[in-house]
Amino acid sequence: MEHARNQTEVQEFILEGFPNVQHLGKVLFMVHLLAYLTSIMGNILIITITWVDHRLQTPMYFFLSSFSFFECCFITTVIPKLLAIFLSGKQSISFAACFTQAFVFLFLGTTVFFLMAVLSLDRYLAICKPLYYPTIMNPRMCFLLDMACLALGFVLMVVPVIMLSQSSFCGPHVIPHFFCDFGPLIHLSCSDTRSTELLAFVLALVILLTSLIITIIAYSNIVVTIMRLPSAKEKQKAFSTCSSHLIVLFLMYGSCVFIYVKPKQTNRLDSNREAALVNTVVTPLLNPVIYTLRNKQVHQALRNALSRVRLQK
Repeated sequence: MEHARNQTEVQEFILEGFPNVQHLGKVLFMVHLLAYLTSIMGNILIITITWVDHRLQTPMYFFLSSFSFFECCFITTVIPKLLAIFLSGKQSISFAACFTQAFVFLFLGTTVFFLMAVLSLDRYLAICKPLYYPTIMNPRMCFLLDMACLALGFVLMVVPVIMLSQSSFCGPHVIPHFFCDFGPLIHLSCSDTRSTELLAFVLALVILLTSLIITIIAYSNIVVTIMRLPSAKEKQKAFSTCSSHLIVLFLMYGSCVFIYVKPKQTNRLDSNREAALVNTVVTPLLNPVIYTLRNKQVHQALRNALSRVRLQK
């Protein structure tokens, strides 16, 4: 990246943010700060309670705690800069820092999508194949799946980001976004970026379709199994849980398909900002509640933890 920087006239970029609502900057700062802190605290609570309570040390909660950790890192990559924009207006970011942010954001985002597919697969095995579940989802397999998600995220994102960083940036340096995303950076490049755009399109399609197909197949089988349950109460409970998960999945996949699955990355740049808020602010706020904090096992674990704190006093 340093070599690329020496070949370009642009030494830093300006993150434009949301200039049309900058007069509401302080209000938006407070709203997004509250959402960010709530999301971080919710995810930290999930990680803590999972590792403290031995009854939650199961494959599902192992994946959920990993998901929470990556989610914290993912939103922390972009939200502090967004808060600074709301508070002080446009923010400058160095060339190296911009591409580092772009890579970390895409790498963690890809990891989260693969982890969501693994979570769906875990639920499928637990509900549809309960006799095989303990054998398949042993601690070693859980760790390997976690590492596989990380490795895939890294390998798939490092190439397009390096390719783009080696392009020439000689013209405008204002990024019409609140962080360094792939599309706006391609838009600012003076080089021929058609091969980079094509690679980004293919990778986005592969990542989203692969994880989405696994999730759809898993949940389809879960629904079929639920329909066979004899108790109406059990059916209602299972459908309630699945519908909540599917709402979050719809928001995440919908926003990412809108932003990234397009042959020309420079299309719809203005509307990309609003769509990006969905998977950087809205879904991270919903995920701790929907995936874990509505769960009775977690409620019991929290009550036990509070009881132990009171006894120590």
